[in-house]
Amino acid sequence: MDHHHVREVDPDAADALEAEIERQRSTLSMIASENHASEAVLDAQGSVLTNKYAEGYPGERYYGGCRHADEIERLAIDRATELFGAEHVNVQPHSGTQANQAVYYAVLEAGDKILSLDLSHGGHLSHGHPANFAGQLYEVESYEVDPETGRIDYEGLAEHAEAFEPDIVVSGYSAYPRAVDWERIDAVARSVDAYHLADIAHITGLVAAGVHPSPVGVADFVTGSTHKTIRAGRGGIVMCEGAHADAIDAAVFPGGQGGPLMHNVAGKAVGFAEALEPEFEAYAEEVVANARTLGERLADHDLSLVSGGTDTHLVLVDLRPSHPETTGGDAEEALEEAGIVLNGNTVPGETRSPFDPSGIRAGTAALTVRGFDEEAIRTVGDCIARVVDAPEDETVIADVRSTVDELCERFPLYE
Repeated sequence: MDHHHVREVDPDAADALEAEIERQRSTLSMIASENHASEAVLDAQGSVLTNKYAEGYPGERYYGGCRHADEIERLAIDRATELFGAEHVNVQPHSGTQANQAVYYAVLEAGDKILSLDLSHGGHLSHGHPANFAGQLYEVESYEVDPETGRIDYEGLAEHAEAFEPDIVVSGYSAYPRAVDWERIDAVARSVDAYHLADIAHITGLVAAGVHPSPVGVADFVTGSTHKTIRAGRGGIVMCEGAHADAIDAAVFPGGQGGPLMHNVAGKAVGFAEALEPEFEAYAEEVVANARTLGERLADHDLSLVSGGTDTHLVLVDLRPSHPETTGGDAEEALEEAGIVLNGNTVPGETRSPFDPSGIRAGTAALTVRGFDEEAIRTVGDCIARVVDAPEDETVIADVRSTVDELCERFPLYE
């Protein structure tokens, strides 16, 4: 990747960009919310559309000169509509959080009630955490996973909804390794006359490929990120029934955003085009197979998996049963030194701070892009277990780093 224009103007920035490419090439990206976009998506995101203001929507802009911006946005909308089967799609949200913000703004008043999964059980900040706008503007209560099974307690959710009478029920999660029963959650929302928002930020690509059940056509609103398992331009998306189209569009612009980031919309269009190719379904299937294999390998090393396994792209390890003195932060730091980049993560029944929690979360979407097969994933699982067993042993870390170097050479990135 050539940054010669940047280097002419700002050598310091060019150095940082080139160092970041090298970091990605020479480490294993296992943060479950990250992926490696294609060079085509990167080209689109670095395009001259960064120069263009296009406030409004295709055919209804507030500025002139939007003919080609309109073409790009329509491509993104049409492709998302085909991928997900949605009646209405808005591709302008800058992020998954702002997609959620648009839904709240469209159908809630300040002080209305949100029922969502607790953050330490796998929910997301934008579902109502007190540090987030959603937790400050709305009255929020949380449902949980069953501590025994690590799976959503659907009966507990129904009982909580009946007692709380929320205005909206939020499903879809940031650290939940199992398939979600959208219909069951939707029935709960209907029973208390609440809206249902399904946030598929993490599993957008898995849903698009048909390897995870889709909430489109079930929930009132479906939001997602467009840069995780689907590998499109960085940002968010909102899908809904036609009846809510005008309210959603007005909530995105002018309700929560000004001009859309048209270069990111271009990246979304290109990434969605890639996701419509048959190869993408095979990719998504391999992501899930790799995650299952990773979980099995970690379990072979006596690491405790929340819910006992995974149906998605991620595994969540609770370190307390096997390594009670090791925190998620300890493991994250040691693994990064060994070239494996993942994150410490809260687990159900968390007893530590979210800044240094009791679990680690690992995803397989980015490694699968590089061509990692299940044999290579088993090696990665062995490496993770070795470091978690001895996070302060420099010899172990150096040995694992050597294995990581060999894997990175075998599965190159952005050649």
